[in-house]
Amino acid sequence: MVTTTETGRLDHVPAQRGAPVRASAPERLHAIDGLRFLAAFGVVVYHYTALWSTVWGEDPADRFPTLGAGALYFSVGPELFFVVSGFVVLWTAWGRSIPQIVSSRVARVYPAYWMSLALTSVLLLVVWPEGKAVTPGEVAVNVTLLQEPLGVRHVDGVYWTLWAELRFYLLIALLAAVGITRRRVIAFATAWPLAAVAVDAAGWGLAEDLLISRYAPFFAGGMLLFLIHRDGHDRLLWALVGGNAALGVLTNLDVKLGELEAATTFVPHRGVLAVALLACFGLVAAAAVTPLRRIDVPWLAKAGGLTYPLYLVHLLWGWWFIDQVQHAMPTPVTLVAAIAFALVLSVGVHAVEQRANPPARRLLQRLLEGATTRARAIRRSPASR
Repeated sequence: MVTTTETGRLDHVPAQRGAPVRASAPERLHAIDGLRFLAAFGVVVYHYTALWSTVWGEDPADRFPTLGAGALYFSVGPELFFVVSGFVVLWTAWGRSIPQIVSSRVARVYPAYWMSLALTSVLLLVVWPEGKAVTPGEVAVNVTLLQEPLGVRHVDGVYWTLWAELRFYLLIALLAAVGITRRRVIAFATAWPLAAVAVDAAGWGLAEDLLISRYAPFFAGGMLLFLIHRDGHDRLLWALVGGNAALGVLTNLDVKLGELEAATTFVPHRGVLAVALLACFGLVAAAAVTPLRRIDVPWLAKAGGLTYPLYLVHLLWGWWFIDQVQHAMPTPVTLVAAIAFALVLSVGVHAVEQRANPPARRLLQRLLEGATTRARAIRRSPASR
């Protein structure tokens, strides 16, 4: 799940090959904001109409035989988020120091996550314990966002994407430590997915975790699309984007089919799912390097800002809402009301994160820069020689 609402400032560098995509760089791509919100909205609809649960009193396939069968393919929303994340995080990291990168990412991820975790924990421990059995100990571990490597369940299943995002941020920080340049980004976005597939085939667990094996092509594809957006069209870059898209489908299609068959009672179509995975790359390309990039609709930025909170709070709180009202209202009204309820919750979480993010980022950046300065002083002191 992409967790940034910012697209950062871009110091435009003329393309090395091909015509520039644009003469000057906008500070924000509203098309990307809109795409992110539509992806999150699609995930919400998928979870409410296709993902198996008991909140409707019957199988979702019986309640939504047509809508659920279509919404099934919105399950690729996380993969789309990963492509967007590759694009946006590289943009925000370019030309910045490691303390700036780390403080920006941490301050962006944790405040909204902690707020959402608190809301969901209250729901499951107090308001609706029958919704999902969790313990205070599991909640405490989830606070760290390290529950997956520690072998502890996610309080809310949607949190799995954040562990993938955190590992990507680590890789970007390591790339920044070497120095982010066009040539290095191309080399990294080419070698990383191939290495990820290799270690996955070899069964090297720790390396698989570090390299985010299954989703590396999506992040890398987004990085390459940023270079095209930044420098202009380039046959090599487009070929590498296409290679990552193909690799993403090859490494995910069978696994995704199995996951959907286990999580729903719908039968996904293999070809349609493959197209949906390819569309994750195509949609970001359309938003970033076609005339759609010129869209200037400020309210899309506000919609994009709701994406992360909406993703974090919608599932269990939405299921609780459906469970409470579905007997009293027609199905379409219940569905629309549940989506509206999730949006209201996300507005509240977003209001909190807007206040928390800037001071958290500044504080963390000062601490990291101070630690970096002290470490350099120690290395340079005679006593350390």
